[in-house]
Amino acid sequence: MVANFPAAVIAATRKYINVFRRRGLIKPASYFVLLLCLSYYLGYLSAVENNPTHEQHQQYSMTTSSPPSKAAVDHYEFQTRCAVPIPSQFIRETILNYVFNGTSPYHDFPQPHIKPLLRQKRINGWGSTGAVFKNLIHKVRPKTIIELGTFLGASAIHMAELTRELGLDTQILCLDDFRGWAGLPNQFQDIKMVNGDTMLMYQFMQNVVQVNATEAIIFLPFSTASTLEKLCEWGVFGDLIEVDAGHDFHSAWSDINRAYKLLRPGGVIFGHDYFTALDNRGVRRAVNMFARVNGLQVKADGQHWVLSSF
Repeated sequence: MVANFPAAVIAATRKYINVFRRRGLIKPASYFVLLLCLSYYLGYLSAVENNPTHEQHQQYSMTTSSPPSKAAVDHYEFQTRCAVPIPSQFIRETILNYVFNGTSPYHDFPQPHIKPLLRQKRINGWGSTGAVFKNLIHKVRPKTIIELGTFLGASAIHMAELTRELGLDTQILCLDDFRGWAGLPNQFQDIKMVNGDTMLMYQFMQNVVQVNATEAIIFLPFSTASTLEKLCEWGVFGDLIEVDAGHDFHSAWSDINRAYKLLRPGGVIFGHDYFTALDNRGVRRAVNMFARVNGLQVKADGQHWVLSSF
């Protein structure tokens, strides 16, 4: 259409110039100005037609204020495909084979060079015996519990005791890199450090041994993100999943998304630190956003949050 437009414009322009000239309305000097403007306009039209990228740029600049499409930027998809869930009775064996070369990490623990660095029992945590644990364990009666963020094992040991009281044969998987955080040695001076490595994992193991829970509690000493991806690949799913590792928004968002993929039908995912000083900039923001995206309901139980579909 643009290609036929210049001829029509030129013909119409000549017609009106002749009319104005006969009536004495336009002087010869005005012809030059009129033709110059017309040439500039026709050149612009030609550039738009022959340069598609120009038109695309105009379209993009008009839409930059709109949010990016889900296809362009998608923060709700975690791409690892999970294997078919393995039966609960094979989970402990699977973990031992993949992580510990088929042997129990509690075998011959503690080693002579480790024992002097440990306290006989050092169980510490935050909200580790809240009512939410008993409520959910009685409701779900889980065969497998996955805990993200273990520290010294207080909540894992509490859950082991609760499942034991109910006569359940429950396997509890504790995911933690046991590195703590910057400043931990100053806050917990009785937890020793050797060559920059805190004794968190060994003290956790000592606590588990002390309460005779080595058959119920197994640990995976790696980051939550990488471990959840591996559990997904191995087909290790949970009936009850507790998220209590990183408390910033991005860590919590990643953990919740990855952990939710491992939840068996009828299972429950919950976590700690729903009400903190971070407010909607930390865990609560991640929980609320995840619930909104997935059509779930958030229920508060003390400092804990619980996601449900009812």
